[in-house]
Amino acid sequence: MNPENTLFIRATPPGPPVLLLADTPLHDRLPSVTAPDGSVPLCQSWSLLPKPTVCVVDGPGEAGLMIPAMVAPVLDGTGASEDGMDAMAAWRGDAEQAGGAIVLSLDRIPDVIDWPQLLGSGTARGGFLRLLR
Repeated sequence: MNPENTLFIRATPPGPPVLLLADTPLHDRLPSVTAPDGSVPLCQSWSLLPKPTVCVVDGPGEAGLMIPAMVAPVLDGTGASEDGMDAMAAWRGDAEQAGGAIVLSLDRIPDVIDWPQLLGSGTARGGFLRLLR
């Protein structure tokens, strides 16, 4: 997976962190998400394994992908860009604290994050993925 087609977003309490994916071969395998109230459902049979250099999205059967996390962009909870291994380590810590992360597959990574649009339009796919332990 090309890291330019990903965006890791740090948790904003009380919510979990978010991973946005664009142009992924998993898009049609993930369930459709419509959560206008912000309550993102659990993505059954899918899990997440974030590590310092790679993040694995693991699905049922052979579905899954690896993201080179150490070079992927990370936004903090205010929308400011963070760089490097420390930013990914902080995102991973957020995911561990939340027990997982929201993973959304989109047509493209938006220039501006509009949560009501992303979660209410019916075009996003994914959900909350528990950590693989």
